[in-house]
Amino acid sequence: MATVADIKRGLCIEHNNDLFVVVEFLRFQTGRGSSNMRTKLKSLTTGKLIDHTFGGDEKINIQTIERRPHQFLYKDEQGYNFMHSQTYEQLLLTDDLIDAPEFLMDGMENIEVVFHADKEIPLFAELPQFVETTVIYTEPGVKGDSSGSPMKPATVENDVRIMVPLFVEQGERIRVDTKTREYKERVK
Repeated sequence: MATVADIKRGLCIEHNNDLFVVVEFLRFQTGRGSSNMRTKLKSLTTGKLIDHTFGGDEKINIQTIERRPHQFLYKDEQGYNFMHSQTYEQLLLTDDLIDAPEFLMDGMENIEVVFHADKEIPLFAELPQFVETTVIYTEPGVKGDSSGSPMKPATVENDVRIMVPLFVEQGERIRVDTKTREYKERVK
């Protein structure tokens, strides 16, 4: 068992019979008492964020997680099929374990699947922060409509709808942030 002094960003802990990752933490002290730790925790099973304050003398149960590189193979009626990049073992995940399944494309690499190291169970899959995709459909930009930073709707591969700047044309390759679903830049 570790103490709250061991808490740091990215640490995986067991709390209330669930696994959480520490997103933020702040150590504070009230008067002459022991220091406390105010944290923001993200549940690995539900994805919910919670705020929790640990007392200075509380013990925490640190869990070991491993990130393993995988390649997305295909989707079928049972779920999403991945393959470990070094061992070639295949893995089936449901869409609730994938952070942005709408951006998955057959053959996509550099997907990190996070496993609970002791129990060998997959917790979630994380796509790269940016993916390259092709604009399938968008309306042409209107000249003169340039006050501020005007955006227009566009449909990219896998029928995902995002907002893009007016200068982006149909058929262009763009980079999209998978966390925010926002346009980042054109791909040269």
